[in-house]
Amino acid sequence: MIGMLMFLAALVFLLMGIPVAFAFGGVAILFAILFPWDVGLQVFELLPFRIYGIMQNFTLMAVPLFIFMGLVLEKSKMAEELLESMGKLFGPVRGGLAISTVLVGAILAASTGIVGASVVMMGLITLPIMLKHRYSPELACGTIVASGTLGQIIPPSVVLIVLGDVMYVSVGDLFKAAVMPGLVLTSLYILYILILSWLKPEVGPAMERENIPYGKLFRKAFKAIVPPLLLIVAVLGSIFAGIASPTESAAVGVVGAILLSVAKKTFRWETLRYAALETVKLSAMIFMILIGATAFSLVFNAFDGGDFVHTFFTEELGGKWTFIFVTMAVIFVLGFFVDFIEISFIVVPILVPIAASFGIDPIWFAILIAMNLQASFLTPPFGFALFYLKGAAGERVTTGQIYKGVIPFILLQLTALGIVMLWPQIIYWLK
Repeated sequence: MIGMLMFLAALVFLLMGIPVAFAFGGVAILFAILFPWDVGLQVFELLPFRIYGIMQNFTLMAVPLFIFMGLVLEKSKMAEELLESMGKLFGPVRGGLAISTVLVGAILAASTGIVGASVVMMGLITLPIMLKHRYSPELACGTIVASGTLGQIIPPSVVLIVLGDVMYVSVGDLFKAAVMPGLVLTSLYILYILILSWLKPEVGPAMERENIPYGKLFRKAFKAIVPPLLLIVAVLGSIFAGIASPTESAAVGVVGAILLSVAKKTFRWETLRYAALETVKLSAMIFMILIGATAFSLVFNAFDGGDFVHTFFTEELGGKWTFIFVTMAVIFVLGFFVDFIEISFIVVPILVPIAASFGIDPIWFAILIAMNLQASFLTPPFGFALFYLKGAAGERVTTGQIYKGVIPFILLQLTALGIVMLWPQIIYWLK
């Protein structure tokens, strides 16, 4: 039970505004000091060896590389061209601007995977256009934040890389398994926008069609889509074909992103400097959280917290589906307060041996967790995507409108999670 108290103490520290890495690391030190007869500070003698193992982890090297690739693409003006051409193409359809935002979000997810950059870019570019054409602020905000978070499930996703490492499964297999769920979620978003705009035309009115031939619009859209598609094929194609590991393909993606920026004549040395500095900041944050989570797990396991959780699920609950439903509910609720990184590094390792004891396919279980973690970016009050959009939108929309607009998309995410849960074969279509 002391292990459970550690989780509660960590949540209290987080709500007090203490940075995540220090909250979990601090709780570990505090409980080791408070219970010297059970654990004591000597438990941290193992910590340097754990940290050294993290430093040697080849899979986790892909994280800063994919972040760097996404940041370079952010400065290449690729998103602006995509949004402009797709908006003109789908604008004359009811809800067309929102649909184009979803499609661009999916393309950006498959080529960058950086949630913050995608939400901010679309918030700066498409939100003023949608509001100008009398779109409902709730629909506009919900579409932007939901589309921007597709990078959490559509590969190359940092979430999938982290889960692959934590759950000891192939990241390449996770990437293959996540493609169809990502397409299902994207389709649900588009279907919802079409139905809502049909039932309530004032929510997503059609734009007046410009006097431009459709052939010209298609050519412009095709020209904007080809560069990111080539990058997607280079990165994901090399993984799916077995030519390169995710880390190696991430390096290919970095080179491809730089070449794409050069080809578009948007390359500047300041771009590399910006991408390098931001990559260091984000990577340092992720790995600092990983160190704090490692310290937390050392003390948690020293208190036999893992055994307690295992006994609870296998003997008290005693069923595979009960375990899945309870874990999905717990992760969803934790997502309201805790970021996906902490959940991945602290909660998921506790669940892995229990899932194995029930004979649950680790790839399927990892995809369920990834789809659930995606919702953590959208769920009020601490969903990061909501803050990104509010920062980009300024006074154009209120926080209440953002919260209200995102609720239908959270329900759609849970629907997609249910589809993958009930039809697990959907994740194996690329095998």
